[in-house]
Amino acid sequence: MKIIDFSTRRKVTVAMFTIGILLFGMVSLSRLKVNLLPELSYPTLTVRTEFEGAAPIDIENLVTKPIEEAVGVVKGVRQVRSISRASQSDVVLEFAWGTDMNIANLDVMAKLDAVQLPLEAEKPITLRFDPTLDPIVRYALYYNTSEEDKNNTKVDYAALQDLSSPEAIARLKSLRILADEQLKKKLESSDGVASIKVSGGLEEEIQVNIDQQRLSYLNIPIEAITQILNAENVNMSGGRLEEGSQQYLVRTLNEFKTVDQIRNVVVARKGDNTIYLKDVAEVNQSYKEREAITRLNGSEAVEIAVYKEGDANTVAVAEAVKTGIADIQKVLPEGMQLEKVYDQSVFISSAVNEVKNAGIIGGVLAVLVLYLFLRSFWTTVIISVSIPVSIIATFNLMYGNDITLNIMSLGGIALGIGMLVDNSIVVLENIARHKQMGKSVMQSAREGAGEVGMAVVASTLTTIAVFFPLVFVQGIAGQLFRDQALTVTFSLLASLVVAVTLIPMLSSLGGNKSEVEKPELQEPKTSFGRVLRKIRMFLFYTIPTAIAKAFRFIFSWIGKFFKFLFSPLVYAFDKLYQATENIYVSFLEWSLNHKFIVLSTALLIFAGSIALVPHIGIELIPQLSQGEFKVEFKLPPGTPIEETDHALQSVQHAVKNIADIQATFAVAGTGNRMDANPDQGGENWGELNVLLASGASSLQEETTMDNMRSSLQTIPGLQYKFARPSLFSFKTPIEVEINGFDLDKLKEVSNKISRKLSANSRFADVKSTMETGSPEIQILFDRDRAAALGLQVHDVADRIVSNVRGDVATRYSWRDRKIDVLVRARKQDRSSIEEIRQLIVNPNSEQAIPLSAIAEVQLTIGPGEIRRVAQQRVAIVSANLNYGDLGEAAQEVQQLINEVSMPSGIFARVAGQNEEMSASFQSLIFALSLAVFLVYLVMASQFESLLHPFIILFSIPLALVGAIIALYITNTTISVVVFIGLILLAGIVVNNAIVLIDLVNQIRQKGADKIEALLEGGRSRLRPILMTTMTTTLGLLPLAIGFGDGAELRAPMGITVIGGLLVSTLLTLIVIPVMYALLDRKKYNTSQETA
Repeated sequence: MKIIDFSTRRKVTVAMFTIGILLFGMVSLSRLKVNLLPELSYPTLTVRTEFEGAAPIDIENLVTKPIEEAVGVVKGVRQVRSISRASQSDVVLEFAWGTDMNIANLDVMAKLDAVQLPLEAEKPITLRFDPTLDPIVRYALYYNTSEEDKNNTKVDYAALQDLSSPEAIARLKSLRILADEQLKKKLESSDGVASIKVSGGLEEEIQVNIDQQRLSYLNIPIEAITQILNAENVNMSGGRLEEGSQQYLVRTLNEFKTVDQIRNVVVARKGDNTIYLKDVAEVNQSYKEREAITRLNGSEAVEIAVYKEGDANTVAVAEAVKTGIADIQKVLPEGMQLEKVYDQSVFISSAVNEVKNAGIIGGVLAVLVLYLFLRSFWTTVIISVSIPVSIIATFNLMYGNDITLNIMSLGGIALGIGMLVDNSIVVLENIARHKQMGKSVMQSAREGAGEVGMAVVASTLTTIAVFFPLVFVQGIAGQLFRDQALTVTFSLLASLVVAVTLIPMLSSLGGNKSEVEKPELQEPKTSFGRVLRKIRMFLFYTIPTAIAKAFRFIFSWIGKFFKFLFSPLVYAFDKLYQATENIYVSFLEWSLNHKFIVLSTALLIFAGSIALVPHIGIELIPQLSQGEFKVEFKLPPGTPIEETDHALQSVQHAVKNIADIQATFAVAGTGNRMDANPDQGGENWGELNVLLASGASSLQEETTMDNMRSSLQTIPGLQYKFARPSLFSFKTPIEVEINGFDLDKLKEVSNKISRKLSANSRFADVKSTMETGSPEIQILFDRDRAAALGLQVHDVADRIVSNVRGDVATRYSWRDRKIDVLVRARKQDRSSIEEIRQLIVNPNSEQAIPLSAIAEVQLTIGPGEIRRVAQQRVAIVSANLNYGDLGEAAQEVQQLINEVSMPSGIFARVAGQNEEMSASFQSLIFALSLAVFLVYLVMASQFESLLHPFIILFSIPLALVGAIIALYITNTTISVVVFIGLILLAGIVVNNAIVLIDLVNQIRQKGADKIEALLEGGRSRLRPILMTTMTTTLGLLPLAIGFGDGAELRAPMGITVIGGLLVSTLLTLIVIPVMYALLDRKKYNTSQETA
């Protein structure tokens, strides 16, 4: 190959090129972003519409259905789901993977513009689900009050949450003000920060509580008060006034300066009497109704959640935030504390470092194996150079393709470390063979590398070809493993370039004397030409010669040291290898004489391994332990946030003494948190985040969950579900989707299925969406009666809203803050159903008419929420798994469904992660099949034969045997991670057979008999085959052992590849020659070309 000749001739050029690649690689590495996972683009949009005070069934009919009909026809929509709950509609659009979500969002917004919704409903907004919407850092700001005695089992929770104390109110207000005015503004200026969300504490509000009776007596409607306050609180520009040569700005200054000014606003005049606002209302500087209450270890706190920009470096953003927090800590008021409760960057840094360490350890083990095989320090160094050079060159390609440093991309590099030396081993081993023929070092480097150059290219292409089908993989698997596929491909391409350039160049430096050829230069005729000739000789002969001598001197002494140090181990290893080679050649000779026995045994082993598959288990993606988990709570619909908070305090107290729990952070209600699950929300929902002690293992995490379940069972009326931080999907492992229109029948069936799942020990945290409904006060108007009294239903409904919910009339400026001024009926006028009945609906008239005169006001129970899938009502029963795999669980749930008698119009099916798993597995099976086909195409092109690639393909089912056995022994379930390992395996295992068959063909071309060629080829290729297998295996061993953060995503792939490669190598050395002897009938002679 010309590139090999060039590399051995232009050594300095190759060296400078390598140095340049290394330099740019280090620069690229410094600029690569660091994240936990690749950028996952979930093709999901949520259309959220707020309709304050509307019941779920009204939300469904007035908001959800019109939106579903409008956006369901948008191009690329795969499924439409919706949740209609009190005051809120969420329509979730699932798009096909690969959809451009920016264009999809524009299409959805265009459809929403044409939807006619009630005037009272807010404008729909679109929310893009993205895992980056999880906060990367969360802090709790709180007052450090004295802790309770931990041995005290009786706690006065009412006292803890009592807001009747002015001091308690002032403290919670001050926490919120500091968080909003200082923390939020300070941190939002940090690089990479997209948003800071503050929740908890008390938000200030001016409350105007109207005395309805007094207002009615004066014939003033409540909406008039709102209009007056809005008109009175205004600063306006009056333009410019010129007086002579002086110009003035004219301004009217009428904004409220104090609360007393609000109280003294004139709302009406009755004769000579002036009616002030304070005459008809109580005006107080209070706080808003609470949407979320947060507590750290039981103490009420304010949460500060930091969200990063989508393409920002998580670790860098977290560091910038920590710097800002450190500045704020110095100026916190006395008694206030700011404590970090979650930091995603810690786990990311740990997981990334674990992958780096695994790669380094794997590389060292691979180099040690090389030394034992090669017994030459210089030769080992030459091959070892290919690892760092290939990896650093890979960083250039990663930076150019916008790939971040994450556990998947680094896992790809670690995965490839053992394979990076394969090409170099083949090249160097053949160079050594030519040296043994008595050729010079330079000639051996050129001819040895050139002889196997095309075989190395072909073996690399077969490995790379298996990753091409990943572009066809749909679902989360394709998104997740794209980075890994690309990094393995880049590193292998880099190793190929190194094998045909740097390795021959370094090999040519290894002689006992200088092998640097003098350039043949003509004798110059001028003195300048003679000077130029000397410069060229110095640059292209003297310097390379000096470098070669220096390298030989240094490495010869280092080599002698290592030879002395490892000589006993090398001696023992040589004896072991010689014995292995003799046994192998003898067994191969026996196998070639007993072909059908060998093939029958291989077939039985393959069938036996396939029989193990049902006992292995199946899941979508292994659970990733991050040292924390959360518990989602649901109380009966209609539960006020104070009761939810009370329940969460009970939980925090119940679990505070459980071992391994470092801290608990509770959130009652969802508020405006960006990471709030679309499937849940409202004051009756709560979440408890549990942080484990540093270094807690996944087993300790499971034990802590079990202990918490035991503690939670002692708290009556509490529904809960355990979950780890969401990385891939909102869906729980098991979901039963029940379809039908009749809500009563849906509830009946969902209750039956819930009871069956709860009675089965396999399932935990069973929850149904058809729980107790929301209590409602329904107002049914008598339209004829209302019309007879001159009242319009719409006006009366508006008046009810103004009295019960209230309206923000204006905003009050105080100390550089804007505070809402809320106008509504005082609490005693809206505290019961009877007060609603007595609401005056015609305040402008002389004769007061109560609401009960024109409407029936009744208390009833409506549905808590109404869910729809594909524009059909559904109920969903969800559950987690206590034990077993997802595949078995899905089958068992289907059996339980079959046992339930379904009313007419109702049917059920298994959904949840099982759906995503089925879709991903189908795509991966297709990708695996396509990968095998591509490998065959590459090999057929190399061998110019259809038969030999077919023989080599038998390595793949042999590898499958090893992968299955390894998974079974290590109790590892089949997941998308394992499938990726199988696809990679398809490209690796054929390499050994390729180099074996290629040499056998070469030997046969020289006139050797087929059996003789197989025996000679097997003996000659045994050493490089064992070398490449052991270097790849030991390179992957740290990944397969599975220690450290993120190991759950690394270990299954390492186990799959190691098991498949080891067994395939052992069987390939026997089965492939036997298949060759059985199927290859072609006669060779010295004049023939390769078959």
